[in-house]
Amino acid sequence: MAEPQAGRLAHVTDWVFDLDNTLYPARCDLFAEIDMRMTDFVARFLRVEHVEARALQKQYYAEHGTTLKGLMTLHGMAPADFLAHVHEIDLTPLPRCDLLRGAIAGLPGRKFVYTNGSRRHAERVTAHMGLSDLFDGMSGIEDADYHPKPDPRSYDAFCCAHDVAPERAIFFEDMDRNLKPAHQMGFTTVLVRSDKDWSHEPDGARPAGLGDDLGDHIHYVTDDLTDFLATCMADQDKTKRKNT
Repeated sequence: MAEPQAGRLAHVTDWVFDLDNTLYPARCDLFAEIDMRMTDFVARFLRVEHVEARALQKQYYAEHGTTLKGLMTLHGMAPADFLAHVHEIDLTPLPRCDLLRGAIAGLPGRKFVYTNGSRRHAERVTAHMGLSDLFDGMSGIEDADYHPKPDPRSYDAFCCAHDVAPERAIFFEDMDRNLKPAHQMGFTTVLVRSDKDWSHEPDGARPAGLGDDLGDHIHYVTDDLTDFLATCMADQDKTKRKNT
């Protein structure tokens, strides 16, 4: 389903956004620098060559949800240095988009950022894009005791921290696998997808592309977040007028 039908989102009071390649488009290729910095960190931490470090990085991501979780689980790594290193990136490729700002600002209810990255990363990215003041809260991996999406404990931690009722919330994500637990909890789900494979991850851990078949855990699909949100605003206004 490409866009919401009339009245279908009238129940939504909380708008929840993943960060990387969701709030900003995948074509910015910001993850390329994060990816490279993760490989460097793994190589130094495990004292292995970069080829082996990259293979382990991708294996841990596929099997544990994040490279960070794999390093913590299998090697007892403390997370602070990893998060500080991989997210100190150049943000100049990110756009400042007035249309996206207007679309988010016009949404009725609360807005949140919910990422597998650090909270500092979310704060830096949204500040650079001129969006940070629009959000009622931001949750990073540290706020879920380092349990990453799609681990159900991560979603529980987010909902508890912000008093979010999934049945009254909508969740925007670029990773198909991260929408399955959200759907099971009662979230309305939106897949934000792109024809650019930014991840270079193993099969099953990649973002969904434009030609991929999707499961019934996804309610809506868009390749233009700003346009989708503008449609949501128009739908909410239409429903409100109809009911007054």
